[in-house]
Amino acid sequence: MNQNQNQMLQTGTTTVGIIVKDAVIMATERRVTMDHFIMHKDGKKLHQIDSHVAMTIAGLVGDAQVLVRYMSAEIQLYRLQRKVNMPIEAVSTILSNILNQSKFYPYMVQLLVGGCDTAPHIYSVDAAGGSVEDIFASTGSGSPFVYGVLETQYTKDMKVDDGIDLVIKAISAAKQRDSASGGMIDVAVIDMKTGFRQVPTEEVMDRIKKLKLQI
Repeated sequence: MNQNQNQMLQTGTTTVGIIVKDAVIMATERRVTMDHFIMHKDGKKLHQIDSHVAMTIAGLVGDAQVLVRYMSAEIQLYRLQRKVNMPIEAVSTILSNILNQSKFYPYMVQLLVGGCDTAPHIYSVDAAGGSVEDIFASTGSGSPFVYGVLETQYTKDMKVDDGIDLVIKAISAAKQRDSASGGMIDVAVIDMKTGFRQVPTEEVMDRIKKLKLQI
């Protein structure tokens, strides 16, 4: 990957995923940029790809959207053939293989894959196909600010309610200092029992006000 490609991967988004008690919480902001220009103020960067798994996207929008469609199709095909949900490790591995096979003409993306099978999982997947599992992860130009919040406030056994507040705080911190991150915050919970749930925008707004954060 050349220097220009690496610089492109470092710009334009803030996403986060954390593991809490019996669930995964993922969040993004909505600003879409092209260099220093705000292309769109209400972009979708958090995607449900099945009932038990979601992806966040950072990088080139077209590349990321293609990969979301690929993975959604792969997961549905797996379930049709085997009558069970695809394990999250397998989701990450397939995505990693797709990216690795095209690394000489790469998809310009940084992705998070999160979901639940027998346990909650978060994987960070880079443009060359590297896949790393962790208890929390962040991508995009706002990620240093997110990690600053998570390193001091995250605990693995925290409850879902506290985890939602934490990802909102983390994204909000990035929005204050990263010019490429902004707009409303999208949050989703993938629970061991009930699967994917998008947190309503009204609830996110209420939490922002309760936490006394800037919108």
